[in-house]
Amino acid sequence: MSAFVSVIASSAAHRRVPVALGVCLASFAAFWAAQRAAHVSLIDLMVYRAEGATVRAGGDLYALRATAAHLPTTYPPFAALLFTPLSLLDTEVLRVLATAGNLALLVVFVRLSLKLVGHARVETVWWVAAPAVWCEPVWTTLRYGQINLLLAVLVLWDLTRRPAGGCDRWTGAGLGLAAAVKLTPALFPAFLLATGLVARLAGGDGRPWLRHARGAAAAFLGATLLAAALLPRDSWRFWTDFAFRASRVGHAEDTANQALRGVLARLLCTGDPGALWAVCAALVAVLGLALAVRAELRGRRAWAVCACAVTALVVSPVSWTHHWVWCVPLVLLLWTRGHRAAALGALVVFCSYAPWWVPHGSGRPELHLDGAELTLSALYTGAGALFLALARTSLPRTGSGAIDVRPSRTGRTS
Repeated sequence: MSAFVSVIASSAAHRRVPVALGVCLASFAAFWAAQRAAHVSLIDLMVYRAEGATVRAGGDLYALRATAAHLPTTYPPFAALLFTPLSLLDTEVLRVLATAGNLALLVVFVRLSLKLVGHARVETVWWVAAPAVWCEPVWTTLRYGQINLLLAVLVLWDLTRRPAGGCDRWTGAGLGLAAAVKLTPALFPAFLLATGLVARLAGGDGRPWLRHARGAAAAFLGATLLAAALLPRDSWRFWTDFAFRASRVGHAEDTANQALRGVLARLLCTGDPGALWAVCAALVAVLGLALAVRAELRGRRAWAVCACAVTALVVSPVSWTHHWVWCVPLVLLLWTRGHRAAALGALVVFCSYAPWWVPHGSGRPELHLDGAELTLSALYTGAGALFLALARTSLPRTGSGAIDVRPSRTGRTS
């Protein structure tokens, strides 16, 4: 009888997969039609293409002003090397390939997010990806032709693998390459380094985390040195000057900037919150990193990874709304751990497009917002702060159990 029931259950599961896949494809098709109807510009993709063309032509990468918006190059030189093939493609072909590629990356990102929280059933991937494409960070990522999903996939691939013996030649590669393309993911290797050091101080074996951090550092240095060898002038200028100019990216108070710096700039009606932001960001970085380390050492890798991601987004000088694609694993983690109200609240926030409800655009209207508009313009940062607070209360107390110094690879014990 049990074998018969198993066969029936397996058959039902097989039937559910095509249904879920069909719903997901229908959602993606509707999304693609909506983006075409909205005449999206994929403006960031055009900047990437211009960067690649500049590299091929031997031009000045950081003097570049691309598209009608005169957008500058803001990523490290290694990113421009990766963008070089984009300049070989026709614009319309590039638009199609970029959109299709980002949709495929969304499916992979959902798959890895579910793996992180320990619920990686095939049909669930399709059921989650279908609505996820409509949440604001994902929509805007595809609207601009951004690379956020690619970077998030590299990070999660690295943090959810189970290499033989706990380490192999690819350990840390995803994290290092992501950080070489864009600096924000660099907090993840710092998290691994801190975890390994704390584990050693607690009398445990911190070597797995330290090896992982070393692998990430090696990949980052390798990619950065390659860029320095091929683009020496641009590399020198970026790492000695432009990497420290947050103003090149845009105005701090832009409503799309959902980092702590943006919230403070709008609240204080200033384009530069200065020392106050630096102090607050440093405090949040320390507290968020400590929370991630604590979660990791207690075998809660899913909480650790999401806490690290949220901390990086909050303390970064600029975190545009499309950088918050990490809302996908965040909502999944809250839902699967029984925090259903919090998960639904986060879902509403990230699907509301609320940051765009406030005055924005020319004339810098974000410097003159009222109380309600200030609240709407800070929803992502506020949701991130509430998540960190909830994560802290969801971890075992110090007295409830000893630190587990064995690294968790998938978060299944979270």
